[in-house]
Amino acid sequence: MYKWLILPILFRFDAEKVHHFICGTLKFFFQIPGVPFISKQLFNFEHPSLEREVFGLKFKNPVGLAAGFDKNAELVDELACLGFGFVEIGTVTPKPQDGNDKPRLFRLKPDRAIINRMGFNNHGAAAAAQRLRKRKTTILIGGNIGKNKLTPNEDALDDYLKSFDALYDTVDYFVVNVSSPNTPGLRDLQEKEPLMKILAALKQRANELAGHSSLTTHRSSLTAKPILLKIAPDLTDSQLDDIIEIVTTTQIAGVIATNTTISRADLKTDDEFVKKIGAGGLSGAPLTHRSTEVIRYLCEKSNRAFPVIGVGGIASPEDAKAKLEAGASLVQIYTGFIYEGPALAKRICQSLV
Repeated sequence: MYKWLILPILFRFDAEKVHHFICGTLKFFFQIPGVPFISKQLFNFEHPSLEREVFGLKFKNPVGLAAGFDKNAELVDELACLGFGFVEIGTVTPKPQDGNDKPRLFRLKPDRAIINRMGFNNHGAAAAAQRLRKRKTTILIGGNIGKNKLTPNEDALDDYLKSFDALYDTVDYFVVNVSSPNTPGLRDLQEKEPLMKILAALKQRANELAGHSSLTTHRSSLTAKPILLKIAPDLTDSQLDDIIEIVTTTQIAGVIATNTTISRADLKTDDEFVKKIGAGGLSGAPLTHRSTEVIRYLCEKSNRAFPVIGVGGIASPEDAKAKLEAGASLVQIYTGFIYEGPALAKRICQSLV
């Protein structure tokens, strides 16, 4: 019903307005007694074989919601009822910011894809942390952190540390986002020297904060929270080799592969329509193959020295299985969740069993 009735209606309206409408609708309905219970019955699927232990955390299933959908940690309790094993909030920055000018979210329906140039629009790390302290569910939460647009790259580390400190008590793992194409100059931080500096400093801060948390999430408060790096699909093999070296040297917990792409190759959507949209990161089906390639390269070249979370173009159980077979320990969905509907996580879990 979702794909044939609801989706065509939603797709008649502006993409960002629809997103806010859906979020508001979820908030409204989940306040009605019984709705959370019914949602769990409809969309959750649990089985012992789905459980995973990755970087010291126990996941009830390997299917998560990627960052970008719930930027401000406003829907964690609602999303916990839709079958996910974990939810990643963000990307959050130290200071609130509006993001890029609208329109900034576009559908490529023939490609089952989305282009976005949101630009880290969010309410700030402190606001996200405050909401997470009030949540009712115990679903695992990742905190995806970035720098503010006006912060120069030479001061980027300060931004990452501020968000890290603000969220430390309220999330189960961290994701360092230096791979979004929508903040000017951000991807320059993927270069070896600045990236090593950021990750080493965050790793040190995590060790300092371990044991001093006022709240314990899903791991011992004496153990440092895991830190992962989210990378772009547009990196060369040489750059991926650098990523492997950086991860093993800094001993962070793992990698999320991949973010959105700046490539526009082999799209079915009319070229003029795509050119009119302009800049932005492409997600969805066109990313499926490349993200799997990156996962396989990282896992094989590193001899599986660290966990990889696979994300990019997962719209079916088969897509998820391909990521896991390539070496991913966990997977995340986002664009596929938009096109396929709220039962996608359950379908993937059922197929894995």
